[in-house]
Formats: sequence, structure tokens, C-alpha cells
Amino acid sequence: MRIAAAAAALFAIASAATVGAEPARRTYINPIDLDYRYNWEQTSEGISYRTGADPAIVRHKGAYYMVQTLADGYWRSTDLVKWTFIKPSMWPMRSIVAPAVLSDGERLYIMPSRMEGGVILVSDAPETGKLDYLTRRSPELPNAVRPGVEDYMKPGQIAPGPWDPGLFKDDDGRWYLYWGSSNVFPLYGIELDPRNRLSYVGKATELFKLDPARHGWERFGQDHSGGLPDGTPIKPFMEGAWMTKVNGRYYLQYGAPGTEYNVYANGTYVSDKPLGPFTYPNWNPVAYKPGGFVEGAGHGSTFDDAHGNWWNSGTPWLGYNWTFERRIAIFPTKFEADGQMWSSTRFGDFPHWVPNAKVNDPTSLFTGWMLLSYRKPVTASSTLPGFGAATVTDENPRTFWVAAANRAGETLTLDLGAAKTVRAVQVNFADYKSGRFGDAPDIYTEFTIEASPDGRNWQKIAETEAPRRDRPNAYFELARPVTTRFIRYVHGHVGAANLAIADIRVFGSANGKAPAAPAGVTARRDADQRNAHISWRPVKGATGYNVRWGVKPDRLTFTYQVFADEPGAGAKEIRSLNVGQPYWATVEAFNESGVSPIAPVTMIR
Repeated sequence: MRIAAAAAALFAIASAATVGAEPARRTYINPIDLDYRYNWEQTSEGISYRTGADPAIVRHKGAYYMVQTLADGYWRSTDLVKWTFIKPSMWPMRSIVAPAVLSDGERLYIMPSRMEGGVILVSDAPETGKLDYLTRRSPELPNAVRPGVEDYMKPGQIAPGPWDPGLFKDDDGRWYLYWGSSNVFPLYGIELDPRNRLSYVGKATELFKLDPARHGWERFGQDHSGGLPDGTPIKPFMEGAWMTKVNGRYYLQYGAPGTEYNVYANGTYVSDKPLGPFTYPNWNPVAYKPGGFVEGAGHGSTFDDAHGNWWNSGTPWLGYNWTFERRIAIFPTKFEADGQMWSSTRFGDFPHWVPNAKVNDPTSLFTGWMLLSYRKPVTASSTLPGFGAATVTDENPRTFWVAAANRAGETLTLDLGAAKTVRAVQVNFADYKSGRFGDAPDIYTEFTIEASPDGRNWQKIAETEAPRRDRPNAYFELARPVTTRFIRYVHGHVGAANLAIADIRVFGSANGKAPAAPAGVTARRDADQRNAHISWRPVKGATGYNVRWGVKPDRLTFTYQVFADEPGAGAKEIRSLNVGQPYWATVEAFNESGVSPIAPVTMIR
């Protein structure tokens, strides 16, 4: 008892000042901590879920603005960490899907996706929610056919649109529009007239199509299987146009091969002119995250922060309640001197620093805080049959615990197995028969996080703060690290009919040794050059591995994270390569204390 009391006293001292007003956070995590909105499209079917997708993020007058699909408003942030929802003064009745957003330095423009002429919104004070019409109905696309008659298109005609638009203002003051969302038609581009409410100038130009026969990552399906789970082949989809100009190069970004699976990614074509011709660089894709808790990185935007650092946003996939149940992620990005664009997704769902200066290496933003909660035992105060608590630490957002009743005081207790240094906690809620469609005053999240060295003496270390808002992916960076063995979630309120939690993720250090570098790494390329097989000998004590590869031995920009207890751990098939492009690969191991050195880099032969 004396030992337990002493431990509790030391714990209380170590934990002091960690509660109260939420600290000024220095880190973020994916999925980002937003008050995602409940979708209303499946109201008649009774399918209820929160979602976020297709994020268009721009920097405007010292702040960042994010507009996404079906949110009935937009978000504003000054630090890329805390995002505030802005309720607009007007919004299209059927909401906005996959929007284009642009700042010209004075005004913010919002163009929804549409298949015919439609509204364009503008604001000179978006922080207030005040929006005006730039135009209530823009002209029809020149030579575009009506929706539903695409099979009867004649030469010179184009598909209806613009769906998934992207706006771009060049340095010379000329404006352009890019769009496309199809597994048949290409991306298009056209010039706009800013002096005439962004009306079209001339005719649309066909820019490029997907080429999955040469670009392995453009193949549809789970791990680029090429089809549906039953084997039905599906042509991949290209969507989400976004233009970025860097060092005189025009990077026309697109999402592929489809939002429904783990391999949704962003790629880019490059040109020295805004309407091409465009060239495919073999270092594609740009942002790719097929493994881990967050899966998928496609269809987003590229923007720079106040310090000159680049970011790429995307749409990770959930898909439990509905195919298009998704979230939002951001990844630090770099444009190399030789023109290569790449985003760091290594540990892309672990805590990362928000930079306060120019950063040369995006991977340096990983905090080094390791996952402490994987497969740890969990005890629940109550459980709905079939939805046990063990799934709360399985790193799978599509499995979840459901409490027997949605009532204050329900708890989940994680046993980390030993005293460990905890620096951050992320609570990821799920939707199970939630019964909500759209927003409402009672849709908010309240709970506390407690810690204990012995499972008996508890100290509050984090709590949701005012003002009330929904937080499906709530993240807390602790003001000070806490040494503890037990972490407890104490429920207050959710707006859904059921209390469902997918994962509670705890980050910090076990204060031991990082694992050894994997040995015996081999990298073999198939006769089908789009595929490769990487293998290695398992490392004792490893929680998981990062399979890393790239187009240069000193620039391994791609990562596939696997856990050590997954079937077949020690080998991974990579199906995202470009035909004719040499690649190099390695493997690193990680555990609760750190990351190993990489194994010797080897060419994929």
C-alpha cells in the first residue's frame, strides 16, 4: 500500500498542470481533429455517418481556409492545428461537393462541382461567414453534352461538367479552370475571364488520361487488385484536379484510382505552360499511404504555409457505413530542386510537429512519439454484444466497441502493460446506427481522459474544452508528459444514438531500446514491372515495419506500414511501380521506444 501510495503521489506531481484549458498545441495528427458533419444524402435509407472528403485548403490573409464535400460551411485555422467551423451567410441548397477554392489575395472564391452552369461564391471577409454571389449561374461549358448523353458525343464535344474543379490564377493575372471525375474521360482545362465573372475563354483542352498499364498505382481496388473484392475488373477513376506552380513548373495534381480503397493517392503531371502539353514524371504518385490506421491520401489540394513549407491534403477512407465514409489528412510536402514533388506519409498517422520555420526535410516533422496502445488489453464498463472492447486497440477504424448504453460515465480502460511516458492521446469515434443526418445543437463530444500508475488512483490528464463541438477524431497533446500504465476514457456525451469508439491511440515512449535494423532484405521485381516483392527477416520485439522505396537510393519517398503480427509479416508485395523506372528499397522496424536504422538500401531487381 505504501508503494502504491508513493507511486500515486509521484504520478500526481508529474501530472500537475496537465488539465484545465487545453494547451497551445504544437502537434497534429491524422485524421485531423475536425467537427466532421453528418451526411444527409442517405437519410431515406437510414444510413448515418460523419464524413469529410475532397479538402480544398488555401492560405488567405494570414489564415487557412478549408472547404470540403457536404459540410454546409467551411473551416478556418491560423495554425493548421485548431480548425473553427464557419457557418456561411448563404450556401447552395444541395450543399457543395468537391469544390474549387482560390484566394486572389483580396477575395476568397468557392466553385462547387456541377454538371451544368451553377453558382460561384465569393467573399472579402470569409472569417465572418459573409458570402456573396460572383454569379448565380455561370455559363455552360463550351461544347459540353448534357448529363446522360455521353455515349452519343460527337467529335469536338466534351463530357458534362465541370465536376471536381480546380481554380488557378497565374503570375501574369490569367485564370484557369481544371476538372474531371471519370474512369472514361480525361482531365480538362480552360482559360477563364476574371473581368466577366470567370466566364469561359475559348474551348476546353483535353489534358491527359490515366495509364494503369504503365502506372501500377493507377490500378483500382484494394492494393491495386484491378477490381472489386469478387474479382470483377473495374477501370480506375481520375478526379480531384488541383494546379500548383513552383519554380516555373505547373503541377497539375489528380486523385486516383478511386476513393473506396486503401491506395487512393495523389499524382501529378508537369508542364511549363498552364494548359500543357503535360508530361508524366515517373516519380509518381506524390502522396501515397496504403497502410496503417489512416489509409488513403487521394483527392485534395496543395498549399504553402506562412513559413514557406508545402502541404498536400487528401481523403483517407473508412467505408464502414457507406462507401464514401471518409476523413481528412494533411501531409508535409516538398518540391525538390530537380522538380520532384513528394509528400511524407511515413508515420503519417502518428503525431507530427507543426513547423514554426522553414523545414528542409518533411520527415523531420515526425515527433518520434511511438504508438503505445497497439493490441493492449481493454476493459469496458459495458458492451453491446458483438462489439467487444478489444477492437479499441487494433488500429483498424472499421472495427469498434459499442457501449450497452450511451450514457455519461461509461468507461474504457487501457492497460499499457508497464509504466510508460505518455505524450498524446487520440480518441477515434465510430458511427453505429447513429440516427443523425446533418448538424444539430446536441451533436457535440464531451469526455475526459484519465491516467493511473496502478489502476486505482486516477488523475485527469485531458478533457474536451469549450466551446462544445463534435470531435470524431479528438486529439490531445499533453502539456507535460505523464508516466503511467493505465489510460481511461470517461464518457460524457456524443450526439449519436450509440456510443461507439473505433480506436483509442496512445503515443509516447516505453523508454526502452529501439529495435535492430531488419536483416536479410531482398527486393525482387516481377515480370510485370508494376509489381515488386520485398522481404526481410522478422526483428525481435518489433511492433511493426515500414517498407520504404523510391526512385533514388537517397530519396525513399514511399512507405507501406505493416504490423509485425499481420499475416505474412516479413514480406510485402508492392503494386504501385511505374514501368521502366528503376527503384530502390529498404525496411525499418519500430517498437514502442523508437525506430531502427534502415536496412541497407537495395535496388529492386
